[in-house]
Amino acid sequence: MSPGTPRHRGIPASGRGRRYAGGRCGGGGDHLWWTGGTPARRPGPEVVISIRIDLNADLAEGFGRWELGDDDALLTVVTSANVACGFHAGDPTVIRGACRQAAAGRVAVGAQVGYRDLAGFGRRFIDVPPGELADDVLYQIGALDGLARASGTRVRYVKPHGALYNAIVHHEEQAGAVVAAVRAWDPGTPVLGLPGSRWLALAEAAGLPVYREAFADRAYTPFGTLVPRRERGAVLHDAEEIAERCVRLAHGEPITAIDGTPLVVHAASLCVHGDTPGAVVVALAVRERLEAEGITLRAFTGEEG
Repeated sequence: MSPGTPRHRGIPASGRGRRYAGGRCGGGGDHLWWTGGTPARRPGPEVVISIRIDLNADLAEGFGRWELGDDDALLTVVTSANVACGFHAGDPTVIRGACRQAAAGRVAVGAQVGYRDLAGFGRRFIDVPPGELADDVLYQIGALDGLARASGTRVRYVKPHGALYNAIVHHEEQAGAVVAAVRAWDPGTPVLGLPGSRWLALAEAAGLPVYREAFADRAYTPFGTLVPRRERGAVLHDAEEIAERCVRLAHGEPITAIDGTPLVVHAASLCVHGDTPGAVVVALAVRERLEAEGITLRAFTGEEG
């Protein structure tokens, strides 16, 4: 790879250099929508291309009297909600409250499954045996779905949290365990994750609907993985800078990795972390900027945002 050539995450090698988006195309007649980046072909004058993308955030991460983030405000902005399931954060009352508001706002509810690690907020790797991890994940999905259905909605997708999310980028056994849990719950359940991860590769091989995401407020390594939170510059805070970055991601254009190299990340969803200071301001800036660019915000699972 020559200097300055952007790396691509989320598309096969055979598609690189072809303006391939790694997304999904739909519609008909004289109107097409596209998710995940730049359209694969230039439309003729009679065809209108609309870019569509999802905006997700981690929610229901308070516990008892301990509050974290502003779920009420974020649920008026995002189109998908990654709802904590009680293992890394969240209690039944907090979780049901988030589900109830998501249902009222027609925001898609996803199960944000993680390690059993309340004290560490699910951000510490745990060497869980695969069978036990599969049971833990299945338990979380089922618990959230019960509260969601009591609130007028249901679990629409699964997205791992924190250390589990990062571990299954490469950890084959744990990635397989999470796939097994989702298939045991419902083999038609969509899953969300990092482009190029073993988690998504195994999920796709198992027949699960796979969607890729990019992070609005996290720095990337040149290889398309997230910079560890303990490192300087891992979390971004400037709302306008983040919003501009999201426009580039939605168009399939390169962003800058932490070492200054260009990186293309193809994704159907953009994540804003709900526990980051100023998360509501960031999410609003992202949504407003995307809409100003004519980009449609809609849940990748199909619900209206």
